[in-house]
Amino acid sequence: MENIQKEKLQFKSPSAIIMADGGGPETFPAHWHNAAEFTLILEDGCRYRISGTLYEGRKGDVLLAWPHQIHETVMLPNKGAVFIQFPSTVLESSLDLISIARFLFVCHHIKRDENPALAEYIENKIWEIKRINSSSDPLSETRCRQCIYDILLAVGDHVLAESKKRIDPSDNSGIGWDYIHSACLFIAENSGEKLSQAVVAKHVGLSTFYFSKLFKQYIHMSFPSYLSHIRVRNASSLLLDDRYTITECAFLAGFQSTTAFNKAFLDITGHSPREYRKLYR
Repeated sequence: MENIQKEKLQFKSPSAIIMADGGGPETFPAHWHNAAEFTLILEDGCRYRISGTLYEGRKGDVLLAWPHQIHETVMLPNKGAVFIQFPSTVLESSLDLISIARFLFVCHHIKRDENPALAEYIENKIWEIKRINSSSDPLSETRCRQCIYDILLAVGDHVLAESKKRIDPSDNSGIGWDYIHSACLFIAENSGEKLSQAVVAKHVGLSTFYFSKLFKQYIHMSFPSYLSHIRVRNASSLLLDDRYTITECAFLAGFQSTTAFNKAFLDITGHSPREYRKLYR
């Protein structure tokens, strides 16, 4: 079994932001933490693995590792990158961002040659965070947090635009997305409860049949699969707390049986809950 380490990040406050611009070790083993980590590539030749996929960054690219995602530095030239880290609570405090997590959390590589405006925007915000951190501004923490939200909004707009390219072009009104956005917010707030597709459809005012069709069209996965992903993500956070047994984590996350929980967790993360808790802590 691969030796995966947990990186313990000490934040001064729940919203504290860490920036490292002094390079880093040439390699760093597979690890995870409860923070998002965004890396700005300064030199060609940087290689990172995120969630099992190898990314080769070029100068000006941005790599995104989201909270609880396993990532490693495969090769980092001297002073070849800078990165920022911020706690998962920054994301979790925004239901809008949680509602589009399905798209955010699979966006790992912003290539400068493919998305120059977005890559440059993120780069400028990262350097702005460095400038703010170096200042004596008594509101530096809040200004840095605002920069992080600016980045998240820009990435959010990007992933939503990419997603909408796959939607039926005849749906120009945007009403369909309004229903799905409302559904995703409801799911995020109630995923720990006994939740069915019929309950969510009724909440947004659609028939179960039409909601199922619309949900898959916009989210690109079925409702049961989406709900399992949300619950597994919540369970992975609960597994960090030794006060909870694995069974308690399963039921607190909304699963109705440990069998369903173990299967979903393995299918989605590639590890059993027990392995996750043992290897990643």
